[in-house]
Formats: sequence, structure tokens, C-alpha cells
Amino acid sequence: MQGTDAAEGHTEPTDCLAGPQHVARAREATTAFLDRLDPRLDEAVVQDLVLLVSELVTNSMRHAGGVTSLRLRADQHNIQVTVEDPSPLRPQARTPDLDGEGGGFGWPLILQLAHTVTIQSKTDGGKSISVIMLR
Repeated sequence: MQGTDAAEGHTEPTDCLAGPQHVARAREATTAFLDRLDPRLDEAVVQDLVLLVSELVTNSMRHAGGVTSLRLRADQHNIQVTVEDPSPLRPQARTPDLDGEGGGFGWPLILQLAHTVTIQSKTDGGKSISVIMLR
């Protein structure tokens, strides 16, 4: 992992690669990654990023057969979160279930929090969802 070059005042790319089996582990890995960044992020940005990772991982586990990779990357302007899963199906917005049984809130929340969202098909039949948030 590389950090800030204080003399030049910029942040080098920083990566964290993990294969979380549970949403809580993904949140913990994200929090640990964000805690190592220099300069530190505003607490509201940290909370939004942890929520974003939680929703991405939950959606992959619930609708796409699990998470095969979680990758976090930071530079001086952006934080990039990439979640890979084995399903070729793209996320779809659906009417939220207000009774709390069927979900439907995650994908719209991801789209609202993210600066950009990119979905790419993988050669193994799965997909990669990359989300960028501004620092």
C-alpha cells in the first residue's frame, strides 16, 4: 500500500483486495482501508462509502451468487470501489418493498451515492461493478 507523498501533497494509488464472505467483513475491510488514507476523509464521506460497499456486497450476495472480489482504490481525487460476482445479470431497479420483506432500496441508493457507476461483463461469465465517489 502506498500513501501520501507529503512533500508533493498528493496521494498515490492505494489498493485493498479482499474476498468477503459476509457484509460485515466487507464493511470492516472498507473502514480499515479508509482509516489508512492520508489525508483522512470527512466522516460523512466515510459513512457514505461504507454504506455503498454494504449495499453492493449485499446485492451481490442476495442476487448474484456471492462476491468473488472486493477492490478499493484511492487517489487524490476519488475513491473507487469494485465488486465482482459470478452472475452476468445486470442490477435492475425495482419497486421498493415498504414492508421490509423484499428490498428494492439498494440499487437506487448506490446510484444516488455514487459519482459514477460502471458495469462490465467479465470473460468468465460474471460481472464487475465499479463505483467512484469523490473524496
